[in-house]
Amino acid sequence: NYCVIMAGGIGSRFWPLSRKSMPKQFLDILGTGRTLLQQAFDRFSTIIPPENFYVVTSVDYTSLVLEQLPALSPAQVLSEPLRRNTAPCMAYAANKIKAVNPNANLIVAPSDHLILRKEEFIRQVTKGLEFVASTKALLTFGILPSRPETGYGYIQTGDKAGDEYPDNLYYVKTFTEKPDLKMAEIFLESGEFFWNSGIFLWSLPTILTALETHLPEVASLFAQGEHLYNTPDETAFIKKIYSECMGISIDYGIMEKSDNVYVLTADFGWSDLGTWGSLYENQEKDEQENVITGPDVLVYNSNNCIINIPDHKVAVIEGLDGYIVVESNDILLVCRRDNEQQIRQFVNDVLIRKGPDYV
Repeated sequence: NYCVIMAGGIGSRFWPLSRKSMPKQFLDILGTGRTLLQQAFDRFSTIIPPENFYVVTSVDYTSLVLEQLPALSPAQVLSEPLRRNTAPCMAYAANKIKAVNPNANLIVAPSDHLILRKEEFIRQVTKGLEFVASTKALLTFGILPSRPETGYGYIQTGDKAGDEYPDNLYYVKTFTEKPDLKMAEIFLESGEFFWNSGIFLWSLPTILTALETHLPEVASLFAQGEHLYNTPDETAFIKKIYSECMGISIDYGIMEKSDNVYVLTADFGWSDLGTWGSLYENQEKDEQENVITGPDVLVYNSNNCIINIPDHKVAVIEGLDGYIVVESNDILLVCRRDNEQQIRQFVNDVLIRKGPDYV
């Protein structure tokens, strides 16, 4: 069994704490003493040996990965020269691992998830790895929804996989992108829809076949390096083909087009820590429903806020309800929680007006 951690994003929705030079996966956003990347590694290391981990990231963050995960060798960090979404990232990892173990079983996970019930999570992962080892299946986790969330994609379950398989294993009927609130409420009431976790399990032969079937151009590009992976020529080869490769997600490029897709439904305290709002939902709150980070924050008549101030700064906040207040590296963000989808636009505006040093 192998684990591939995807850690190449720039985390712009967590700006200004997350910056291009130090994205959220390399930060201790939860205040646990471990970064999100380190927590992802810790989570899987109970069942995956260190030598079977691979981290896919931007070439800009290779040294950060090795610094934060000293158990990994440089050969276990796959450095992408360009951002091409998750399908090329998966093709790179699959071909790289094939050169080492063509019969590997893989779990593929983003680096920025929160898992509260770790033992239950590992129990379900183990169950999933056993299934994909014996079946030509593309498997994903569907999370039992607790609210009509509009920020997640959804998976609709079909029939159960069969009596010989776990009770919580189903065929996938449909994938749905982020719905509006009315549709999310219908999904929740139906009992057939689960949040799409973005965590995948499959055997190496199965994912390589899926790539060849549904993304033949991508599969062909990466297959050309069959004898170059894990050699000194790998870096130059990857740089060349990434410039030729399309950008496309695993979900759109493979999962939505395949007929051997299954979902393991589960509830292990999962959250995609993609936004300040998602962090607010999953953090402990004070009596005024505020989430406050920083030792010298004085709050008056303020409720339902998430506030993040550095240790060396004093902040006095009065009269706010439902706001994000974040100060980091001489940038102050004050934004309604309801309007956090505009943060990417704010980042773009700052880039245009002030230049790359501020993003």
